[in-house]
Amino acid sequence: MGGVDGSEGVGGRSAEHWVLLVGAGLVPVLLVVARVFLEPDERGHGTHEQLGLPACMLMDLWEVPCPGCGVTTAVTLAAHGRVGESLATQPFGIVAALLGLGLSTWALVEHLRGRDLWIRLRGQRLGRGAAIVGTALLLSWIYKIAITV
Repeated sequence: MGGVDGSEGVGGRSAEHWVLLVGAGLVPVLLVVARVFLEPDERGHGTHEQLGLPACMLMDLWEVPCPGCGVTTAVTLAAHGRVGESLATQPFGIVAALLGLGLSTWALVEHLRGRDLWIRLRGQRLGRGAAIVGTALLLSWIYKIAITV
């Protein structure tokens, strides 16, 4: 039950377990950060620029949103309790926030049960879930293009 290289991590769990647990624990922290420090951009995209990130090049060059355009704004709207506006801005933002919280909860429960997250995750068939999330992203992108262009 070791890491990828066979090594044991802290408490008999793999190093990857602890990386996954910390990553999962950051999800609720990021939602609090979005609530406290970010204001949703009224354009429906661009909230990420408050974090020092560059503007979307597709939007700047061709006025067409990228697949993730508006996700940070939608997540920030949801964190501010404006769920309807979040859905209208970019539906994938709610999907991302809920998926993140669900995975965060799963990781905590598995950790408290004494299970190694890395081993549990490696044993999962992720293809179907990835296809569903990818389809949700694609449909949300088409929606975002339709309301923007």
